[in-house]
Amino acid sequence: MKKGFLVFMATLMSIGVFAGEQKALVAYFSATGTTKAVAEQLAQEKNAFLWEIEPYQHYTAEDLNWRNKQSRSSIEMADEEERPMIKQCMNITPYETIYLGFPIWWGICPRIIQSWLDNNIPQLEGKPIYPFATSGSSEIGPAVEYLKKQYPMLNWQEGKLMNASKK
Repeated sequence: MKKGFLVFMATLMSIGVFAGEQKALVAYFSATGTTKAVAEQLAQEKNAFLWEIEPYQHYTAEDLNWRNKQSRSSIEMADEEERPMIKQCMNITPYETIYLGFPIWWGICPRIIQSWLDNNIPQLEGKPIYPFATSGSSEIGPAVEYLKKQYPMLNWQEGKLMNASKK
């Protein structure tokens, strides 16, 4: 019985039921690990809870081949209605500030970010959302403008490109 209770409590903590003193959330998607490294550093700096937005089906190197028009990422990004499934959702209600991280794909956020936003709109309304991104060549401005256009009901703040050399 005691072991079952401890497993239950650990599960609740892992999905954000107990925010403790962490009033900020760093939620991020990272296909290759670049955005993950930046998100981990940001969460530490902000004393924020760290949450990975994981796709139900992980991306392979072949899936990420942007030169192949038939790759998974190319197909997803070509369809504005596409919303990849997320592996696990969490309760974001306790968090007052959201930092949302992603790599820039095709000049905007990957569709999985829209999946996460769609699932959390009621919990996000009124909270400041600070987008941050990683990219080898793109700026974050167009990605933030896209998010503002798609989700005008959310409280978007200035975005920041946070590559290793631009922290």
